[in-house]
Formats: sequence, C-alpha cells, structure tokens
Amino acid sequence: MTTRTRMNVYFAPDLLAQVEALALRRQVSKSAIVEAAVASFLSGDSSDRLEAAMSRRLDKLGREIHALDEDLAVLGETVSLFVNIWLSATPPLPESAQAAARAKGAERFEGFMQTLGRRLATGDRFLKELSRDVDSLPDSPSQDQFEADGSVT
Repeated sequence: MTTRTRMNVYFAPDLLAQVEALALRRQVSKSAIVEAAVASFLSGDSSDRLEAAMSRRLDKLGREIHALDEDLAVLGETVSLFVNIWLSATPPLPESAQAAARAKGAERFEGFMQTLGRRLATGDRFLKELSRDVDSLPDSPSQDQFEADGSVT
C-alpha cells in the first residue's frame, strides 16, 4: 500500500472547474488528475510529448490542405468546363440586341450574387452538394463523351 502525503493547493476557479469536469468525464478523483498533471510536468519526456502532439497537428493540417487542394481543383475544372461549353454554344449577338443582352446580363448577375450570398450565409456548399449528386447518379458521362459544342453523346 502506497503512503500518500496530504498537500493543500489553491486553484483559480475556472481551472478547478476544468479539473472537476475532467475527473467526472474520466471517472477518476480530482487528486488523480492533479497528480498525473504534476508528474507529467516534472517528467523529462514532456518535450517528446509536445513533439508528438505537434506532429499529429501538422499531419492533420497536411490532410486538410490536401483536401482543400482537391476541392480547388474540382472548382477550377468546373469553371473551365462551364466557360468552354458556354463559349462554344453561345452565338454572337447582333449589335441591335447587345444593349438588351447587357441589361438582362446585369439582372441575372444580381440574382446570381444574391443567391450566392444566401448559400454562403447558410453554409450550403457547392462541393458538398456536388458530391451528394454524383454519388446518387447511376452512371455519369465520362469526360471524353463531351463534344466541342458541349453536348453529351
């Protein structure tokens, strides 16, 4: 049986609340939590633990950057494909219709910006929606099925 010596210490109220919450979550005594924290503080392997924690965080950041890179590539390809198809399929307008087309384009752009603002405010993201839509498709057309004019064969 290990003998223990009593020691009275003082904690800031918020720190004591954190110790109590951790003790409840782990179902151990507050003394065990404080003893483990002091032992960890006094042990020489704290730099190894810090390095391991930092390595885990860097690995996580690397995975997140990779996911963002993939998302950015999908967005770039999406915009590129849209512009290619739109430019290929849209005939030039005669001079007499250009003013009306500019006005209609400004109106549509305003609607686009309002819709974009609403989607960004709600957190609904295109790539999440896209992945849900793609997963639900039985067979999607492959890249080589798109013709120069943008139609699917």
